[in-house]
Amino acid sequence: MNDVFVHDRALCESRHIGGGTRIWAFAHVLEGARIGGDCNICDGVFVEDEVVVGDRVTVKSGVQLWNGVELEDDVFVGPNATFTNDRFPRSRKWLDEYLRTVVRRGASIGANATILPGVEVGAGAMVGAGAVVTRSVPANAVVAGNPARIQGYVGSEGVDGKSVVVPPAETGVTELGVGNVHLRRFESFVDLRGRLAVGELPDDGVPFTPRRWLVVYEVPGREIRGEHAHRICHQFLICLSGSVAVATDDGENRAEVLLDDPALGIYIPPLVWGSQYHYSPDAVLLVFASDPYDPDDYIRSYDEFRKLVGAQSS
Repeated sequence: MNDVFVHDRALCESRHIGGGTRIWAFAHVLEGARIGGDCNICDGVFVEDEVVVGDRVTVKSGVQLWNGVELEDDVFVGPNATFTNDRFPRSRKWLDEYLRTVVRRGASIGANATILPGVEVGAGAMVGAGAVVTRSVPANAVVAGNPARIQGYVGSEGVDGKSVVVPPAETGVTELGVGNVHLRRFESFVDLRGRLAVGELPDDGVPFTPRRWLVVYEVPGREIRGEHAHRICHQFLICLSGSVAVATDDGENRAEVLLDDPALGIYIPPLVWGSQYHYSPDAVLLVFASDPYDPDDYIRSYDEFRKLVGAQSS
């Protein structure tokens, strides 16, 4: 621990502290805690025995990390954020095993946020100040409120300077810069009898012949669907009624579009992470798929997805 700084008014009982870590005044780290390198443990932080903290983690003042909490590399925890590890706490009643709460790499927890036990905050996610997180947060999601709800995605809704993609008015294909994801606006016609949108399959915007279709409807507006990628299956999404936001992620780039016109669709190829949320009450989403249903084709873990697309590009 020669490279570890411990303030003379801090109490650090653990010997498992990585080099370059700084532990500031009135912090208390118990003997069994494990903290990685180059971390910043600010004034008044308490770290219990079974806590695991990765490298380059910042924990601001007034935070308590209880048994069962794990912070992966590059996590930021804002001042007075609260972690819990017992769903039904009683005085002088102890659990044999505490629920595991994990904050994945690169995620940020805002000031005064409350994280309930047993949830996972996904990689790169952003939890807003004062949010109450009652359910697991998807990777790269931006959540806020009580209970916390998805407001957008990092890199696709203005968080880092980007904005939601504005669909083109003219017919044709528009690339989104996320893998081979693109929008396709079909021809549409209107007269006294109503409106008509028409397309042919396959074409330049839908580069496969569908072998399966599904319709998603009556989704509570606050719920999220998707949150997976496919290994070989191609998909094409059209919102027949109402509107739904579609976020896509190829492991490096992210983009989001609002589907609100039956003449507009989005193509999502294999190995692209897709999520749909912000369903309007009358939303009806039609999904064409290139292959029959196969549960083994789904990639439901974002970490597994990142590893797989990294292997594909290497």
